[in-house]
Amino acid sequence: MPPARPARRFSPGSWLGLVPFFLFAGLFLGLPLAFLAIGSIADNTTGAPTIDNYAALSTPLVVNAFRNSIEISLVTAIVGGIFGFLLAAAVILGGLPGPLRGALMTFSGVASNFAGIPLALAFAYTLSTTGMVTILLKNVGIDLYAGSFKIFSKFGIEIVYLYFQFPLMVLIIAPALDGLKREWREAAENMGATGAQYWRRVALPILAPTLIGSMILLFGNSFGAFATAYQLSAGLVPLVPLAIGNQISGDVLHNVGLGYSMAMGMVAVMGVSILAYSWLQRRSERWLR
Repeated sequence: MPPARPARRFSPGSWLGLVPFFLFAGLFLGLPLAFLAIGSIADNTTGAPTIDNYAALSTPLVVNAFRNSIEISLVTAIVGGIFGFLLAAAVILGGLPGPLRGALMTFSGVASNFAGIPLALAFAYTLSTTGMVTILLKNVGIDLYAGSFKIFSKFGIEIVYLYFQFPLMVLIIAPALDGLKREWREAAENMGATGAQYWRRVALPILAPTLIGSMILLFGNSFGAFATAYQLSAGLVPLVPLAIGNQISGDVLHNVGLGYSMAMGMVAVMGVSILAYSWLQRRSERWLR
């Protein structure tokens, strides 16, 4: 029996390598968070401590903004997560040529970072009332705007967000799919399991924490997006990031304290998402190593 591995001891000098990390976290996370926390309980006129800013979170304007942001984030996280998973599984596990996988991963890396104003303008030039695709479809008898479809709407924002959500899912889920051992499938087949039974009883239970955690990450990615929605909807669709900007720097809805309290609510949602993702990621690492 091999001897027990001695407990690892950290000397004071071994922590010096973490000093840059703690400095970075303190300057770019700790200080801004403390600034928001203090500002959220300060009166907008006198600066005296107050809870009125948090009480104002129950107003219809703020509630509607949170409802829209959560709805858009949930839709794009679920749809983008499912589509990204199926696409990654088809390429990685489907026995397709290696160059095709390389092309997919390259596209995913580029598309997942293509957001903000350029992405909103690209969809406006493509799917607006005078967009290229809209005109081409109209020439063949298909009018996108014959019904209630509008690219400058909440539904339009969801379509645009999916452009960078599903490539991000591909990048996140690809290592987990690679972690599925061939021996697991061979063992299942030797015991008489079909392909569907293997996925239902072996692969999906193993991948479930990673799948759910990845969708939570997509939720946070969508919840915090600002420039794309602002450019696409001109601020007419109430979303939390846009409402915060209106309260802090707007000319009409100018209430800095309310903006800070909304930002703290946003921090709370993002914090829960990150904690849930980290917990699920640790569970998935027990199998996918």
